[in-house]
Amino acid sequence: MDRYDRDLRSLQEARDKARAGAKAAAEIATFSEDKIDFILQNMVRVAEANKVMLAEMANKETGFGNVYDKTFKNHLASTLFYNEIKDMKCQGVLSDDEEKQVIEIAYPAGLVMGITPSTNPTSTIIFKAICAIKARDAIVFAPHPAALNCSVKAAELMAVAAEEAGAPVGTISIITNPSMEASNWLMRCPEVKLIVATGGPGMVKAAYAAGKPAIGVGPGNSPAYIEKTANIQQAVQNIKISKTFDQGLICASEQSIVCEEANKDAVIAEMKKQGFYFMTREQTQKVQNIIFKPGTHNMNSKFVGHKAEVIAAEAGFTVPEGTVILVGEQDGVGPDYPLSYEKLTQVIAFYTVYNWKEAHDLCNRLLQHGIGHTFSIHTEDKDMVMKFSDMPVSRIMVNSPSAQGGVGGCNNLLISYTLGCGTIGGSAVSENVGPQNFINKKVIAWATVDLSDLKAIDPTWDYDPEPEAPAADAFANAFANTPASNGITQDQLNEIVNLMVKSLKGEK
Repeated sequence: MDRYDRDLRSLQEARDKARAGAKAAAEIATFSEDKIDFILQNMVRVAEANKVMLAEMANKETGFGNVYDKTFKNHLASTLFYNEIKDMKCQGVLSDDEEKQVIEIAYPAGLVMGITPSTNPTSTIIFKAICAIKARDAIVFAPHPAALNCSVKAAELMAVAAEEAGAPVGTISIITNPSMEASNWLMRCPEVKLIVATGGPGMVKAAYAAGKPAIGVGPGNSPAYIEKTANIQQAVQNIKISKTFDQGLICASEQSIVCEEANKDAVIAEMKKQGFYFMTREQTQKVQNIIFKPGTHNMNSKFVGHKAEVIAAEAGFTVPEGTVILVGEQDGVGPDYPLSYEKLTQVIAFYTVYNWKEAHDLCNRLLQHGIGHTFSIHTEDKDMVMKFSDMPVSRIMVNSPSAQGGVGGCNNLLISYTLGCGTIGGSAVSENVGPQNFINKKVIAWATVDLSDLKAIDPTWDYDPEPEAPAADAFANAFANTPASNGITQDQLNEIVNLMVKSLKGEK
């Protein structure tokens, strides 16, 4: 089969599944809360039963990360996420304010298109499928080709589980023969009402350019600032826990460490103690040369989500046993310093600054390459946290592993695999995306004032089309003895004032 035939088949599959999805969306929109919850419980049960198998498939197919952490990601996206949102109100009356006479009601978005990545493929599909069903939507997935098989398996498991519990056929589906043509058609077809895109910048931009509601998230580039009052041992441990989780694949994970001259030696000593390997300048250059595509700051997929010792070996040097993260000291930000960009693997940049003001400036510059996403700070000074509250991000993690914190795994943020970056980062939302973003809200509002008299809205409001003459006369008097200047004679100035007074009085 040639490329032309594959693209045609992919396009036809997209059309068929969009039509089936739209039909299913209309039917599931009528389901009760109890029926929806019954479907969700079966989906969670099936996801739990297959979490290891899906993790193994994803790891084998992509070569990214590790099975243990991917298994937990699937658990987080199913059981833990369901427990968090099971009581979330997503249909019927959301609020009824008797005092203000306003009722807010939820209703479904319709057919959702879910674009999923290769880094967290199965967990993202489980997560988005649960979001869609909770909101009484249907969803059709466009998976990343590099994670096709595991994505298809995850989506099919969720589809069968949903249908077994009573969901209409076609409520959850996936394009099994993906192509750019099919994805572009889905994004623009009338059946799809909402796009939720998790993936590379190109796909996210395409989603926003489709001319319909879209939620997209861009890359992260989170710096971790270890402020001088921080508990250094705990800060380094948190960064280690985060950066090694699934071998650095979560976009909220730390990409740079920033410390001050005052605590630099203690931070470096603790990092070395916990398995961070500080590369020489030559070794850093070698690592940069292999983990990024030539002439760019885009990662070479061969090294995404890989262990530190594997990267070091490919770069031509060995590291001590127990090394968990490669560290490259940097002197600046931008194209001449590739490690200042996002690195979804076990490599991190290291910066030293003189004080918190320099740290603030540096972190701001680093975040311009991951704007809107996540920032982390380690400090015992709450006032210092507030000084960094103006960072151009949507979430700030305090004394926390940034990856787990960003997705809501170790705090009270909503568990999510789609982290909104707000208008700062070109996203429609700035929160952790969940079922609340998969619904529409309509309001019913009663009139509370009698508009037969506009003063019912504002008793102090008044309108007088005829300004009082004294105001104009006072204006004239104010200029009566104004000396002429700039080449204007006194007579000319008086004439200008007279014309202005007439205008104020409504005269011609």
